[in-house]
Amino acid sequence: MIQTTLSSLTRTAFFVMGFQVKVKGKVASLAEAPIFVAAPHSSFFDAIICALTGMPSIVSRAENLSTPIFGTILRSLQPVAVSRQDPDSRKNTVAEITRRALSKGQWPQILIFPEGTCTNRSCLITFKQGAFVPRVPVQPVLLRYPNRLDTVTWTWQGYSFKELCIMTLCQVFTRLEVEFLPVHVPTEEEKNDPIIFANRVRQTMANALNVPITDHTFEDCRLMISAGQLTLPMEAGLVEFTKISKKLNLKWNHVREQLDTFAAIASASKGGRIGIEEFAEYLKLPISDVLKELFLLFDRNGDGTIDFREYVIGLSILCNPANTEETIRMAFKLFDMDEDGTITENEFASIIQSALGLPELDVSLLFKEIDADETGKLSYEEFKNFALKHPEYATLFTTYLDLQRHQLDMFEEHDTEPPKGKHSPVRNTALVSETTPLARNKVCPEGNEEDSSSTSDKKDD
Repeated sequence: MIQTTLSSLTRTAFFVMGFQVKVKGKVASLAEAPIFVAAPHSSFFDAIICALTGMPSIVSRAENLSTPIFGTILRSLQPVAVSRQDPDSRKNTVAEITRRALSKGQWPQILIFPEGTCTNRSCLITFKQGAFVPRVPVQPVLLRYPNRLDTVTWTWQGYSFKELCIMTLCQVFTRLEVEFLPVHVPTEEEKNDPIIFANRVRQTMANALNVPITDHTFEDCRLMISAGQLTLPMEAGLVEFTKISKKLNLKWNHVREQLDTFAAIASASKGGRIGIEEFAEYLKLPISDVLKELFLLFDRNGDGTIDFREYVIGLSILCNPANTEETIRMAFKLFDMDEDGTITENEFASIIQSALGLPELDVSLLFKEIDADETGKLSYEEFKNFALKHPEYATLFTTYLDLQRHQLDMFEEHDTEPPKGKHSPVRNTALVSETTPLARNKVCPEGNEEDSSSTSDKKDD
């Protein structure tokens, strides 16, 4: 009775606001499809689907429950509330959706907007898996607003809630089409893999809407907002987060921290990209052949600049795996020529100059940045803290260690004594033999075999 009344009131409210709603297709029953998946989600006016489907339970942001009037109506529908700030909320939400979908009629149908955020309807972004984990049939629902003037799109950038309401009410009428597609019954393959299930449903809906699909997600929107706050072009935050996070085992908070570093490097660049000059300035090193080689490993598409996506992938594939405690300790021992447990500026300069092939290089500014306590000597903790905060240097360290290992192997192959010089690899024979440094073009994240190919394959992201 309550649901019928709310459904009638909602339809009446939309009629009063001037909405002309056209419905296509047949609404599936609870037995046919316990879950509705609606897309594209672009406006709060999408709530009309609730009235057309008999006021099902809805998955909604927890913040919406506190909204005047609308929140009261929403709570009456026994919603599944999602908190974007609570790290356990998503897991609990999926568990609750599954419990209700498998209740065999004890709970009403569930309406889910699988994109998880509002878009401008130009494409379908990645569907979240919550609607597909229960492995039950779902009914895709399409939304179209075929109006000459768009007064309904409510995204993170654009008109406010109040402005859109006023603009929409000022129209003589607003057209809205809702189409119910045939129920999608999952195959055994789709039941075993909710990602495949979600992707196939999304493709079916995209084909019916005649729009493309993209691997961007709500997390990309958050990164774009953060990029704008850091005075970067907002598109700099577009990294296809879900795609690369699964491949490289990345967490959103970690990528967000990397955005801060990227912004600091690219601050001098108006285009929000890092050129070789900004890269060298950030590392406080001159442009040399070695630095150019490192830059090219980051520059995956070879356009002469590093965007944020390339920066994140470069750190994950090239630097972070090499920037281990063992590598840092080996590098420290390499710099500490007199083995007194500290590194002087002369020792530091000697190795950096050799690694870059620039005997006249002035590294005083870089040394002072590492020397946090300003004692004129670097302790292991100072060296380690700097290396962990600046993983870009890890590849330079491993480059020099690889070179020393290669030289040592050549001497052993020819059964000759290596030269006795201040850069002789002899002192580090035991050091280098403790582990096998990873070759620069074969460094990959641990446990990610799909990314273990050469980093020269720049476009296989």
